[in-house]
Amino acid sequence: MDKPRQVATVALPTPYGEFEAHAFECDSGSVYLALVRGDVTSGSAVLARLHSECLTGDALGSLRCDCGIQLRSSLRMIAAEGRGVMIYATDQEGRGIGLINKLLAYVEQDHGADTVDANLRLGLPVDLRRYDAAAAVLLQLGVRSVRLITNNPAKAAGLQAAGVQVEELQPIATAAHSRNNGYLRTKQERLGHHIGATPLNGWPEPVVDVTGLLGAIQVHTGRPHVVLKYAQTLDGRIATASGDSKWISGPDERAISHALRAACDAVLVGVGTVVNDDPQLTVRLVPGASPVRVVLDSTLRTPGTARILDDDASTIVYTTDRASADRVEALQSRHVGVRLVPAGAGGVGISPVLQDLYTVGVRSLLVEGGAQVITAMLAAGHVDRLIVAVAPTIIGAGTEAVGDLGIATVASGLRLTNRSLHVMDDDLLIAWDIETSAVIA
Repeated sequence: MDKPRQVATVALPTPYGEFEAHAFECDSGSVYLALVRGDVTSGSAVLARLHSECLTGDALGSLRCDCGIQLRSSLRMIAAEGRGVMIYATDQEGRGIGLINKLLAYVEQDHGADTVDANLRLGLPVDLRRYDAAAAVLLQLGVRSVRLITNNPAKAAGLQAAGVQVEELQPIATAAHSRNNGYLRTKQERLGHHIGATPLNGWPEPVVDVTGLLGAIQVHTGRPHVVLKYAQTLDGRIATASGDSKWISGPDERAISHALRAACDAVLVGVGTVVNDDPQLTVRLVPGASPVRVVLDSTLRTPGTARILDDDASTIVYTTDRASADRVEALQSRHVGVRLVPAGAGGVGISPVLQDLYTVGVRSLLVEGGAQVITAMLAAGHVDRLIVAVAPTIIGAGTEAVGDLGIATVASGLRLTNRSLHVMDDDLLIAWDIETSAVIA
């Protein structure tokens, strides 16, 4: 066994509170870092996480895996309980094959292999990790029994075999992203991980699978796959006549909206939504990564106090030559991306925005409104998938989701196919693909 020896102990303050950090070095040079909260030497089974190093996910926030989200969620869980251990194994990058080989495996995945076959194509084992050193660290810390935060039964088996009793597995679900959905499915189907869609009961319980709502992500040249989502009353209003729209749908449906954000590269709204609703557009109701936030604002009316400018996620504001240089400079000084594009009907040109988003790597875009943006997207024929939440409320006069599309007959209306239907409490979620030929002249 690669025996670890403790070489340093120091207080480590984090956004989740202070932990006691214990560094262990193995004969091989591998380092294990144990973050300890509370007394773990006595009492009942200790809440513990054995986390394999993932530079791309943990430090850089890569959306190809769920590692970074699991790391941060586990630290929150341990901090909330007030007692537990996080073991960070620095020798287990890419299930033990190392950073370079993991990146080479990504290349194979881009050529069609799943996360298992990618390793095999490179002549590498599927999983090189051992857990006896991590077990030795736990035993040196005085931990004999754990409640293990993991979806991977192999970790529990490895700790058990090395003398640490695993009293129970505590699954740690994340909201899938369109870029890692296949990766998560492969871990479940081929590696035996406990990952599956369950009814939404509120985070940190397992989250609902929104794959059916999203449908298949289409590959386009020159623009992202666009998913248009909004909530409306039964009589088709997204706001009252006075502009109030909080909250049309219920809390479970709003959590679905956050899961949809977590599944996409970027989320887009118009400046009217920013001014009227002051949305944050981050992922808070499910454990997932917040997308890039995009605002269409032809004259830079976005208030300096708008929550969408907070540093919880990246923000890009698209504007036109009608914007003042002072406003551009003010936003840029806050590390907000400001990009100048040609004007379109009523504001910022939709097509140039989508083309520019594509050039910066956005492949899936969730559009959340408001009405002017919704109408412009549909009129331009740039929507691939439509998701509508219908709430059991009638308000009469108010703001319609979709304005005039210039359609003269029912037969010439946009055709919707591939329906997906979900019931959330009293709310109804319906999703369709929009036929690719449905472009309004």
